[in-house]
Amino acid sequence: MFMDSAIKLAESVKDEIPVGAVIVKDENIIAAASNRKETENDVTSHAEILVIREAEKKLKNWRLKDCDMYVTLEPCPMCAWAIINAGIRCVYFGSYDVNYGALGSKIDLRKIANSKLKVYGGISEKKCDSILINYFKNMRNKS
Repeated sequence: MFMDSAIKLAESVKDEIPVGAVIVKDENIIAAASNRKETENDVTSHAEILVIREAEKKLKNWRLKDCDMYVTLEPCPMCAWAIINAGIRCVYFGSYDVNYGALGSKIDLRKIANSKLKVYGGISEKKCDSILINYFKNMRNKS
């Protein structure tokens, strides 16, 4: 259910790597975002960073300890570190990122931080993979 919301965000992205993320608290989505790095010309505008910022504003607190994140792609080191520092309880992600994934695929930043963050990968993996594969295929065809 929550991953479906993240997938819809990823599918709605234009001219960005299609990643969507939502933050859930008490079984309700409190924040949602997709990648906007190109749109905002900001290297930190990954879906995970943007959704954390939105949740912090809504809760008026940077500590997100009772929150879970659903994201279509395994977070990179920048995003994983922000997730860990925000105290998010659990991350559910779709596609594994063997090149940059920082919650188990390439590296696991939880080990460095001695974090209790729970992580579950491969949620709706085929759908999330297909969104990314199609995006990069279209990008190659444009070149």
